[in-house]
Amino acid sequence: MTPTLATLRAAALATLAPQPDVQTALNHMGFVQADPIRAPARAQDLTLMARVPGYRAGDLERLYPTLDIEEDMLPNYGFMPRRVQALLHPREVVTRVMQAHPGLVEEVRALVLAGEEQTEWHPREVAARLGQGATVNAWGGQSSATTRALETLHRQGEVRVVRRDGGVRVYGPAPHLAALRHSPLPESERLHGAVQLLAALYGPLPEASLSYLVNLSHFGFPHLHGALKGAFRQAVKEDLGRGQIDGVRYVWPAGLPLDGPAPSGVRIVGPFDPLVWDRRRFTHLYGWTYRFEAYTPAPKRVMGYYALPVFQAERAVGWANLQVKGETLQAEVGLVPGVRRTATFVRGLTRELERYRTFLGAEQVETL
Repeated sequence: MTPTLATLRAAALATLAPQPDVQTALNHMGFVQADPIRAPARAQDLTLMARVPGYRAGDLERLYPTLDIEEDMLPNYGFMPRRVQALLHPREVVTRVMQAHPGLVEEVRALVLAGEEQTEWHPREVAARLGQGATVNAWGGQSSATTRALETLHRQGEVRVVRRDGGVRVYGPAPHLAALRHSPLPESERLHGAVQLLAALYGPLPEASLSYLVNLSHFGFPHLHGALKGAFRQAVKEDLGRGQIDGVRYVWPAGLPLDGPAPSGVRIVGPFDPLVWDRRRFTHLYGWTYRFEAYTPAPKRVMGYYALPVFQAERAVGWANLQVKGETLQAEVGLVPGVRRTATFVRGLTRELERYRTFLGAEQVETL
C-alpha cells in the first residue's frame, strides 16, 4: 500500500491503543523513556497513562518491584521488559568515574556484590560506607562519585535497579545479567532485534529519523555501535516496509497495517511519548513545529515550559500546559492557527482533562 499523510498519521496514533495493564503495555511497546521533570508528571507516567486506562501518576514506581521490567539504556534511559534488556548485554562500558576515581568502581562492586545479607543499596548508604567524592554528572553539575560508580556498574550489567526511594534509584545484584555474560544471545539477533524494536515503537517514521535513533543507541550498544548501524542499513534494504511521500522516505515494520481506522476524540500526550518524540515526523505529518521548551529561557518560550501536544482525531491541533495547584488541575490550551474551538473539540477536551484530573489525583479542573 502506498502511504499517504492520512494513513501515516493513523498508523502513528495506533500506538495509543489501550492496554489492560502496565506489564502488557511495556511488553507491547518494548521501551518507555524516563525523564525526571514532573510538569504535571514524569514522562514515563504520562506515556503509560495514555495507554493504560485507570493509570495513576506513580503507578510504575509503585509496581516496578513486582513487574518483569528493568531500567536500562537503549536510545535513552528508560524502562523495558527483560527480554529487551537481554539484547543489550553483555555491554562494555568506560565511564568518566572509572578514569577520575581509579579503584572506586571496584570498591563499590565489592561492597554491593559481597553476598552479605543486605541486597539493596541506596546511594547514600554506599557513600557513607566508602566516603563521599564529587564528580561531574551528565548535566555539568556535581554528584557523588559513589553514585556514579553505581551507575557504571548498572550500565555494565553487574547491578540492577531494584526499586526507587522517592525517585532515587536503589541498587542490588543482577544475576539474570550475569547469566547473559556467560551465554549471550547471538550478536546478529541482538542487533536485529534492537532495530526492529525502534522501528516498531517510533514508526512509521522517516528513514533519517530511524538512523538518528540508531545513532543514539550507542548508549545501549557502546561497543557494538558500528555493527548496529550495519544492522540498520540491512533492515532498511531487506526487512522494513518502505514508502515515500512529499520526498520523505518512510520506514516501518513489515506487516504494520497502514489502513487502520481513523482515530477520533481529543488526546493530550507527553513530550517524550513515541507519538511525538520525532520532531521531524511531527512537522511533516501535522504541518507545524512542536517545541519542547523546558530548557528555553522563559522570555523566549512560545508554547510553555512543558507543553503537551494536543490531538483531535488524527491531527495535532495545539498544546496544553497542565499543573496542579492545591486540589485543582489548571489547564491552559493553545491552538495552532486555523483550528477552531468547536463544541466537538470542547467536549473531547473536557473528557481528556477529566482523565488527567483522575491521573493526577486532583479534585477539579479549571481551564484558563
